[in-house]
Amino acid sequence: MEERYSRNRIYVHPKEQKLIKHFRILLAGAGIGSIIAECALRFGFESITIVDGDIVEESNLNRQNYRMEDIGKSKAEALKKHLLSINPTANITSINTFIDTDNMEELINGHDIAINALDFKSDIPLVFDEWCQKYNIPVIHPYNIGWGGLVIVVKPTGMQLKDFIDGWENFELKLVEHIVNYCKFWEQPKPWIENIIIQYENEKSILPAPQLSIASWIVAGLCTNIIFNIATGQKVKYYPKFHLSSIIDS
Repeated sequence: MEERYSRNRIYVHPKEQKLIKHFRILLAGAGIGSIIAECALRFGFESITIVDGDIVEESNLNRQNYRMEDIGKSKAEALKKHLLSINPTANITSINTFIDTDNMEELINGHDIAINALDFKSDIPLVFDEWCQKYNIPVIHPYNIGWGGLVIVVKPTGMQLKDFIDGWENFELKLVEHIVNYCKFWEQPKPWIENIIIQYENEKSILPAPQLSIASWIVAGLCTNIIFNIATGQKVKYYPKFHLSSIIDS
């Protein structure tokens, strides 16, 4: 095992370390995806394609992998620069564009796994999953819920998130509510999440959902573990099962 990953020993077999180096990750969305990318890179995934047409804003700095000097710059390009500062020999590709129906197939093709961190401003995140399904690519959906992280893995041949509910409006909120109700049904209530939902729905103005850096890093760890398990042929919980980890009640 090369020196860079020598402290991965025992946890990761040398053959596994070599295998994941060239496992091709498509990062669709460089918001929460920016933290996932660093965690995956430090773990040993050295082939990452970043696709995002957004620019860095000051409000991103509380939870995303950017700095003051990145404000106003392309998220994809700023993240690539940051990742290469960690590992200059990594195969990092940045594509400064928004994913849409015109470029989706071309961007997806050629990857082993996709991280769907796209904003639900339209049905594009669900269409993205459909194209990944056609190319037999597993999709990871990461969600920041403040004190905890939620990750859902969609298997190409299994149930899809589009089957969860009709329409894309308020999709993420409805999904979290669904998870809360599921936990309550199985007598594992998450009152802290319920309280956040109530307070968010009671806000007088229309605002983006509140998010914390804590959940970004929890999600990054979950996603990196999941990618590793998929790459090495180990067992993974696929949708409708989910991964939920919290510093409050885990």
